[in-house]
Amino acid sequence: MKKATNESVIIARHINTFLNEYAPSQKTHSSHTLKSYQYALALYIDFLENKKEISSEKLRSECFCRIIIEEWLQWLMEVRACSPETCNNRLSSLRAFLKYLGSREISLLYLYEEATRIPRKKEVRKKIKGMSKKAVQVLLSVPDLSTKSGRRDLALMIIMYSTAARIDEILSLKTEQLHLDTQKSNVIIIGKGNKIRTLYLLPKAVAHLKKYLREFHGNTPNPGAYVFYSRNTGIYGKMSQTAVNKQLKKHSKKAHEICDEVSLDLHAHQLRHAKASHWLEDGMNIVQISFLLGHEQLQTTMVYMDITIEQELKALATLEDENDKKVSKKWKNAKSGLADFCNVKSIKR
Repeated sequence: MKKATNESVIIARHINTFLNEYAPSQKTHSSHTLKSYQYALALYIDFLENKKEISSEKLRSECFCRIIIEEWLQWLMEVRACSPETCNNRLSSLRAFLKYLGSREISLLYLYEEATRIPRKKEVRKKIKGMSKKAVQVLLSVPDLSTKSGRRDLALMIIMYSTAARIDEILSLKTEQLHLDTQKSNVIIIGKGNKIRTLYLLPKAVAHLKKYLREFHGNTPNPGAYVFYSRNTGIYGKMSQTAVNKQLKKHSKKAHEICDEVSLDLHAHQLRHAKASHWLEDGMNIVQISFLLGHEQLQTTMVYMDITIEQELKALATLEDENDKKVSKKWKNAKSGLADFCNVKSIKR
């Protein structure tokens, strides 16, 4: 078999470094985002190897040109039946790598610039099913508090709803980020792009969290322990989103029997959306809600909450009133497939 060329080795090394060193330390702390990068690159490498017949010795910068990326996106839609939203997410992940590649190899910066000119697929926005305050109360009433898992689930749902934080932000919380004994009890959230925001907690939520911490972390919690951890890996392994959604569906089934507003297919994001909607109902202005949700753009919040023109004007009027007040050996030998050569996950068929 032919040996890999110098260019193919360089690209493979950059893929490996981006996924295993740069992205985890410099790009994001979100495990969900990291998995998105890994899977997108794995899919792209799979496409190159199996559809374009690009072996490790044939890997070149041209393999990341606009034409091939657009073919890949079409393949994702037609062969893998990916939705427009999924295709856009995969494209964003690939762009993130190409931006990194261009910063390390200036002669390849044009690849990123080409990729940024690829239009995003038109998405059909799915409306998130709302939940009334009554529905949330019913949901919070169903966990079996005679069991340890029931008490954990209640604490988890309370902090998810109280803060309206993203599920990964909640699961990434460590005990040192909870400040429950201060005058204004709060939680420090590390959001997208490592941006930090402080979210304040109401007394009832604080009381539940204190009980939870005493039971699951003792009187002197380890500052580096995850607040909600996996039973299999212990305090240094966070609970998975899959496990959370499984528990939510279990509780939503019971809650639905009492209140049909609770969706049988409840997922974590609905609690975030519900809290944001309730803030709006209570008269909080859009700018404040946008900050609490961790949105960079106000328009994102408007679209996210499906706000009408009338609601927007009312919210902005409220705001005005307030303002008035104040690579290893394989890189050389290329004995295995392209996925292994680039050190990305092989796609199962």
